[in-house]
Parts: sequence; structure tokens; C-alpha cells
Amino acid sequence: MKSFGVVNELPKAALLSFGDRFTTSPQFAKLYREGMDLVERTAEYLDGQGRAESKTLTPPASFAYSSESIRLTTRLTQLASWLLVRRAIAAGEITAAEAHNHRHRVTLSPQSTTLPEGFDALPETFRFLIAESQRLHDRIMRLERIFSDGAVAANEMVSPIGPQIERIRLAFPAA
Repeated sequence: MKSFGVVNELPKAALLSFGDRFTTSPQFAKLYREGMDLVERTAEYLDGQGRAESKTLTPPASFAYSSESIRLTTRLTQLASWLLVRRAIAAGEITAAEAHNHRHRVTLSPQSTTLPEGFDALPETFRFLIAESQRLHDRIMRLERIFSDGAVAANEMVSPIGPQIERIRLAFPAA
């Protein structure tokens, strides 16, 4: 019977995760553009206007500017890496399993919300870029949790009819 050939394939069928669907969606393309635009705007600011503004700051604000610029560039580097890895998965350049190995893995961690002394004296554009990067970080952290939970659930998910399909396959071997 030909119909059993389809049944034999069911246990081997891969589940399409939220992460797989999301990284090929217009929403991911929009998130990717937003993230990369923020990286570019921040780099332009820090190399130009930000450099000039930082020279006019008082010592506490200057220290806050230095420490926050390091935190900002680190955060944006991690976010850009995460976006690039997800885009590579969607393009088929690497597999999701490869993305989780040490070579490609991007580990995002919760960010501190504590503001350093002198933060209020920082230039408005700089504070805006920090806030934007934190919002993007929070969005990507939520997505990463969904992706991680989905991957665990997909790996642990067992079809409730799997044992019955296996019994049928054993009882009626393909000719």
C-alpha cells in the first residue's frame, strides 16, 4: 500500500520552529535593518559629533562618557553578531546547530540598568543612542529566550502518535 510510505516519513519530519520562521520573515528583515542602522549611526556619532562633545565634559561626565561608550559598543557588537548569525542561519550559510557551537555562538546577557554618576550630564544624542541600544537589546533577548525555549521544546517534543506509527510501520513493512 502506497499510503504507508507517507506514514513512514512522519517520524523523520522536522518541526519548523518559531526561530526558523522568524528569521526568514519581513519582521526579522526589519529588525536586522534597525539593528545595523543603529550600529552605523552610533559609529558615526562616536567618531564625529560624540568625540567633539566628549572633550567639553566635566571629569565625572567624561568618565561616564568613556565607560558608557565602551558598554554601548560592546552591546551593539554583540547584537550585530546575533543578527548576523541569525541571518546566516536563514540564508543556509550555517545550521542552527552550528550557530550554537562555540565558534558561532553569541551569548547575550541581561544588561545593568544602573546609571553611572554624571550620566545626566552626557550629551542628549549619546543618551538617546544608549537608550535605543538597550531597547534593541531587550527585544533581542526576548527573541533569544523564545528561540531557546522553542529549540528545547522541539528537541524534547515527542509525537503523541509516534509509538502507534512505529507499530503500524513494523506491522506493515513497505514492499
